[in-house]
Amino acid sequence: MRIVHLLASPFWSGPAENVALLALAQREAGHEVTVAVDRRRTEVAAEEPAVPRFEALGLLDVGGLELSVKSPPWVVWRDLRRLRARSVDVVHSHFTHDHLVARWGRPRGAVLIRSVHAPRSLRASLPSADAYTVPASSVITRLLGRRVRVLPPLVDPRFRPAGDREALRRELGLTGAPLVGMVSTFQASRRHTLGVEAFARLRRTQAGARLVLVGDGERVEPVRQQVRSLGLEESVTFAGYQQGEAFVRWLQALDEVWVLGLGNDWSARAAAQARACGVRVVAVGEGNLPALADVLVEEPTPEAVATASESGARALVAHPSNARIAEDVLALYEQARTER
Repeated sequence: MRIVHLLASPFWSGPAENVALLALAQREAGHEVTVAVDRRRTEVAAEEPAVPRFEALGLLDVGGLELSVKSPPWVVWRDLRRLRARSVDVVHSHFTHDHLVARWGRPRGAVLIRSVHAPRSLRASLPSADAYTVPASSVITRLLGRRVRVLPPLVDPRFRPAGDREALRRELGLTGAPLVGMVSTFQASRRHTLGVEAFARLRRTQAGARLVLVGDGERVEPVRQQVRSLGLEESVTFAGYQQGEAFVRWLQALDEVWVLGLGNDWSARAAAQARACGVRVVAVGEGNLPALADVLVEEPTPEAVATASESGARALVAHPSNARIAEDVLALYEQARTER
């Protein structure tokens, strides 16, 4: 099949990595796949740009689509015409702007797949499509009567257990046990404040514990102030924003990851990455986390998080391979093409 993914973002964040891994797995299965991204917003200093990443993977679409929410109407019209002139079998759209372009620019004979990455996108105005993907099984009931599959997070092969975790910890300057981490942007929905409060309680029974906070964002300083107010400066490490191999190394060094809230992508990719590294996952019951957590927190309170961490339980959930996930999505494409 000839497949084009539409991803109207200039950033290598949110669903971008998952889309890239899906496209790679589809290509490895023998299909012709490209990914069109926002080509208008070239200055993305605050985040890693997507274009170089997709280009390096050989996935960057060169069909002339600007695909940007910042495009003026005449450029959007040009994108519609250029997409309509393409010879493809599947258009897989991922963001709201993509849905608009795909709705009016779908090439003749192509099937249209829409991915829903967060429940807030499921509203009465959701554009129609031949099939849908959603980030968690709990969302399926809101699309009854339509072709739909769960699209779980795909995991880069670099995420695997460390060969020598103790040596890695020494290299990173990490001491203490257990090493508990939170790996996400500092924003209210990720509940870092809750994490620090829970860690303070955990220290009452596990005095050697260390909390490692990987990421940046608008709430870094408020969390720093909270750490100081609780007298935890010596047992909390702010690792800052990490990417690529550096991010993998920080994740591999941990004993446990707390995922206490989700952002724009409800597939819970960080939890899947942690599991691939052999790291225990303690999580709240949001999005796809129930399918990935070793221990679910019954309610988001400091007491509940600390208790879940102390339990030591492991669920040993088997996560499907990238090839298996791609196979399932390709089967959805084929079903849509057959029944259209």
